[in-house]
Amino acid sequence: MTENELRAWYARYIADLNAHRFDRMEEFIADRVLLNGEPGTRDDVLAVQRHDVDAVPDLHWEIRELLLDRDRIAIRAINTGTPAKEWLGVPPSGASFEIVEYAIYRVADGRFIQMTALHDSADLRRQLTA
Repeated sequence: MTENELRAWYARYIADLNAHRFDRMEEFIADRVLLNGEPGTRDDVLAVQRHDVDAVPDLHWEIRELLLDRDRIAIRAINTGTPAKEWLGVPPSGASFEIVEYAIYRVADGRFIQMTALHDSADLRRQLTA
């Protein structure tokens, strides 16, 4: 993919993720993927995404920075939401969160083959229990 194609493809991924259209993830995630350094499958990624959205129905990703380097994507996003169920060991309290997520991806044959994401879980828990 060209840089413009990769940028547009990633924008579609985020739009589908924010719309919680998990049935479309086959377009974006390879059958086998390295997830946070561990071998996994698309179903593993989808299980995490579905679990998060089940607990946080309004979970939203807003891309603030997007860097492209050949087959790699790096982003800085703001994640927001209000848990409706226990999530990450914290019962729902009506509190919302806004955290920064950093993610790095590698793409081959038009799909993610590596997905790594990092956020400050201590800050997330602090916001949900404040």
